[in-house]
Amino acid sequence: MSNLKAFPTGGLYLLLFFLYLFGPLAVMIVTAFNSSSFPRISPWECLTSDWFFKLFEDETLIAGLGNSFVIGIGVVLVAVPVGLAAAIVLSQVGPHLRSVIYAVFIAPILMPGVVIGLSTLIFWDRLGTFFGADYDSFFYSGMFLTIAGQVTFISAYSMLVFLSRLQRFDPTLTEAALDMGASQTQAFVKVLLPFMTPAILSASVLAFLASMENYNTTVFTIVAESTFTTVLAQKVRYGLDPSISAVAVIIVGITLVGAIIFENYNRLRTQKEARAAAASSVPPVARFATNPLVIIGFVLVCMIGFVTWVGTHDSSVCEANVEQMKRAYQQEQLEQQRNRTPATASEPAEQASPPANTGGGVFSPGNLAPGQQEQEEAPASPFGNVFAPENLQGGD
Repeated sequence: MSNLKAFPTGGLYLLLFFLYLFGPLAVMIVTAFNSSSFPRISPWECLTSDWFFKLFEDETLIAGLGNSFVIGIGVVLVAVPVGLAAAIVLSQVGPHLRSVIYAVFIAPILMPGVVIGLSTLIFWDRLGTFFGADYDSFFYSGMFLTIAGQVTFISAYSMLVFLSRLQRFDPTLTEAALDMGASQTQAFVKVLLPFMTPAILSASVLAFLASMENYNTTVFTIVAESTFTTVLAQKVRYGLDPSISAVAVIIVGITLVGAIIFENYNRLRTQKEARAAAASSVPPVARFATNPLVIIGFVLVCMIGFVTWVGTHDSSVCEANVEQMKRAYQQEQLEQQRNRTPATASEPAEQASPPANTGGGVFSPGNLAPGQQEQEEAPASPFGNVFAPENLQGGD
C-alpha cells in the first residue's frame, strides 16, 4: 500500500523534473516554426520554415559553426588518446602514485574556464615571443589555441569514461596474450582496444559536444576568429530572431537521429541470438515493430520528410494576411485615439486689451517715430546762450 501511495508522488516529481529539463528546449523548437520575428509561441502567427533558410543565409553564423566543427574534431583527435593513456596508466600504477596522477588530470575540470582560457593565451604568447615567432604562426592562431585550451579539461572527461570501462576489464586476458607470445602492442590492439571501443566512441561524442558548447575558454583563445558559441553570444547583445531556434532544431534532430541509430545498431549486434531464441514467443507485428532496422529506416524517412517539407512549404500567403490584420488593428487603434481626443475651439480667444499707461504717452509708438516727436522746452541756463551751436561756429 505504501508503494501505491508513493507512486503518484514519484510520478509527479519525475514529470516536473522532465518539464524543467526539457521544457525550454521544447519551447525553443516550437518557436522555430512561428513566423513571428521574435522567438515566441503566443500569439501564434503562421507555420513557417523560413527561419531555416535565414539561418543558412547568415554567413557569420555558418562560418562560426564550421570553425566549431573543425575545433571539435581536433579536440577529439587529441583529447581521446590522452584520456585513454591516462586511464591505462592509472589502472597500472600503485595507489599512492595513482592519487597524484588522478589529481593532476582532474584539476582542469575544477578550474574556471576563464582561467584556462587566459592561461592558455598567455602561455603560448610567451612561448611564441621566446622563439621569435611572428603573428602568422600557430602560436597566435585562434584555432590552435582553442584546441589546446579545450584539450586540457576535455581529456579529463575522456579519462573518466575510460576508467569506468576499465573497471570491468579482466587483466588476465592481457596476461594470457603475453604468455602466448604476443607483444605489448599486439596485446593492446588485439585484446584491450576492442574491449575499449564502446568507451572510445562515447568519449569521442562527449568530447565533441563539450567542445561545441564551450564558451568560457573559447572566448579568450579564439582571438580574432569566431565559433558557434561566440557568434551566438554576440547576437544576444543585438536581439535574437527564431533562426537561433532553427539551429536548436537541427542540433536536437541530429542528436536524436544519431542516438537512435547507434542504440539500435548495438541492439542489432548484441541481441541477435536472443531475438532468434525468443522469436517463437513474440508476435510477428511486435517483432517487426521492434526490429532495429525498421526503427532506423523509420527515423531516416522522417528526417527526409522533414527536409522536404522545409524546402517546399510556403507561408507567404498566411504572413501577408497576418500583416494585413496587424495594419487593420493599428488603424483601429488610431481611430479610437482620435475619438478620445477632445475637440479644440475653432476660433481663437479674444486678446485682452493692454492696461492703461499711467505714465502718459512718453513711450507710445507715435512719440518714438522720427520727425513726429515734439521737443520739450529746455530749462534756462545761468550762462545764457553762450554754448548755443550758432555761437560756437568759427567766423560768426
